[in-house]
Amino acid sequence: MSIQDIVQLFLKISLLLMVFSLGLGTRIEDLIYLARRPRLLIRSLLVINVIVPLVGAGLISLFPLPMEVKIAVITLSVSPLPPLMPRKAVRSGGDGSYGMGLLLVVAVLAVVLVPVSVTVLGKVFGRDAGISWLKVAIIMAQAVLAPVLAGVAVARFVPKIAAFIDRPIRIAAPFLLFLALVPVMVKLGPTVLALIGTGAFLALSAFILAGIGAGHLMGGPAPADRAVLALAAASRHPGIAMAIAAANFPNAKSATAVIILYLVLNTFVAFPYAWICRRVYGAQAEV
Repeated sequence: MSIQDIVQLFLKISLLLMVFSLGLGTRIEDLIYLARRPRLLIRSLLVINVIVPLVGAGLISLFPLPMEVKIAVITLSVSPLPPLMPRKAVRSGGDGSYGMGLLLVVAVLAVVLVPVSVTVLGKVFGRDAGISWLKVAIIMAQAVLAPVLAGVAVARFVPKIAAFIDRPIRIAAPFLLFLALVPVMVKLGPTVLALIGTGAFLALSAFILAGIGAGHLMGGPAPADRAVLALAAASRHPGIAMAIAAANFPNAKSATAVIILYLVLNTFVAFPYAWICRRVYGAQAEV
């Protein structure tokens, strides 16, 4: 087994453990939260699947960005939510039930919406583009649905075991993730640094801020809902974005570095908003 294989294995295991831990703290009521709030569901899907992709399309149309940056922005804009978004939203004062319900709804709908969105955007920009619904389904099942539902099942049927393993998993998973990401960042570091002065930092920051603004405005009257939707609109699944880029732009290898840069920038750009929400709304219990 090569070093690269070990890094990828650590990355997969750490993310699976994190999402499984998320499921351990999820109730059945969380899974159907949005089914009881259709207006909030419609507003959420409008922001995540319509407004944010339009923002991404506008950015790459209006500004003279390098091709790899354009590819990263547009693939991120049509990607679903990352699996750790609910915990991030809760730590910022958001509603955990809303965040968890939104993650699962978007994950299921992504199987249809992501391929359709990629095809539509390809036609808008005059080129053939697409991604297999099966590939999206496999990624979402492996990265979100299976580990979350496994965690829910363990917590429901063997709660003593769930209580015993939850804390060790929460400690071990970030450590494994750190071990996996260090060599990735070292390898991609020079490519990311080469993006300085290309407009990549400004374009990605504007993309994140636009998502936060749209989500906050569309989140409704409840402050906790606004916090969740704002952070959800600004968060995208890097695995789906990379899969779309690889399927449609196989020669644009540096687009992966731009997507990694987006993950780093998202942490820093969204931090002031998350901090303000936590201070104003008050952090709720962790998922």
